[in-house]
Amino acid sequence: MPTTIINPAPVINTTKESGMGFFFGMIALVVFVVLFYMYGLPLIRQGFNGLGSGGVNINLPKTVDVNIKQSN
Repeated sequence: MPTTIINPAPVINTTKESGMGFFFGMIALVVFVVLFYMYGLPLIRQGFNGLGSGGVNINLPKTVDVNIKQSN
């Protein structure tokens, strides 16, 4: 009985990518991390109160008079 050996044709990579996409992706990732570290973390730490004119000021009275009258 004869032995049949099937060898697939070698795959030739026809793309000429030099890895620049990975390089630019890594640069973009580093820039994003630096910007998040500089602007995002301080904003999160202060609880978004530093936006605009120094945050929101809410004045509440010391006592609240609540009279509830039920009509039958």
